[in-house]
Amino acid sequence: MKIITRYIFKEMLPPFFINIIFFTFIFLMVQLLEITNMVVNYQMSIIVVGLMLVYSMPYFLVFVIPMSVMMSVLLTFLRLSSDNEIVALKSCGFSNYTFLRPAFLFAFIGWAITSLMIIYGMPNGEMAFKGLISKIAQSSLHIGLKERTFNDSFKGVTIYVSKINPKDKSLQDIFIEDQRTENMISTVIAPKGVILKDINQNIFHLRLHDGTINQVSLERKTTNAIHFDVYDVKLDLEKAISGVKTDTKSEKEMLLSELKDTLKSKTRDRKYYAAAIEFHKKFSIPFSCIVLGFLAVPLGLHAKSSRPSLGLGLGLIFFLLYYLLLSAGRVFAEKGTFPPEVGMWSPNILMALIGIYLFYRRL
Repeated sequence: MKIITRYIFKEMLPPFFINIIFFTFIFLMVQLLEITNMVVNYQMSIIVVGLMLVYSMPYFLVFVIPMSVMMSVLLTFLRLSSDNEIVALKSCGFSNYTFLRPAFLFAFIGWAITSLMIIYGMPNGEMAFKGLISKIAQSSLHIGLKERTFNDSFKGVTIYVSKINPKDKSLQDIFIEDQRTENMISTVIAPKGVILKDINQNIFHLRLHDGTINQVSLERKTTNAIHFDVYDVKLDLEKAISGVKTDTKSEKEMLLSELKDTLKSKTRDRKYYAAAIEFHKKFSIPFSCIVLGFLAVPLGLHAKSSRPSLGLGLGLIFFLLYYLLLSAGRVFAEKGTFPPEVGMWSPNILMALIGIYLFYRRL
């Protein structure tokens, strides 16, 4: 029994690593355009870009590992079936239950790795990524600003820029709402500008040209319009960065203990449901390794063909079904249609029921 378990387990390792490498390659190809843009236009070093990818990997692997576990089990049993090794083992008195042991052992290892990734790797990766972006923004404001996005990182200031040229740091179609002066709201609109940095301090200036300032005095209840040729908006990046570091963590950045503290709240608001979803997801997604690994056993044992393309197709169909159910469960749980635990665990329950049905139907 131990020899058979060890043999089948070893057969699962090559397709597992091939799947991990393949999907990691796909992930890098998807990011290739953004990586090229960072290196060429924003002059980021390869080391910095590499760190950004490393910090993003836990989130990616959380979904790739369960998929790779399922594919490995499926492809292994497809090959064993095609080589008539399954028939030979059954003729020696081994039942289908024999094949569950290596599958569950392999799936358990996948569960352990995925649990580490989603409980520790993903929150720390998100925080490290956030910290790295903050450090980059300290030296390059144009990296921190995003085109066609309202940026409110600076206290009392909201910035919108239609287009940013990273090479000469020029700006086009700028909108700024400045509420840093008490009882005064200033709206600045300019067709063009440029980013300048104070060499001695961590302060940037947005130098705007040919624009208009509309000032509203809340105390006097008056308005004033001023046209300017050149106007500088001072931005203290230190305050913005410190604000980013002390802001409340998102649910993805929280550890289990922090999520539990959030769930102690009696108010059933959006934040509560988001935390509850994230909490249950940290257990349900790793457990999918075991469920999908089990489902792959009857699919592989009784397939009529061992072509890898068939195995890939079957694996993708069931994994996509699982992922669609998980996404739908998240949406309904966020709306409060049904409890978060139902939304996060129902895909596992459904896949397990399908696996049990197929396994006992073909005994």
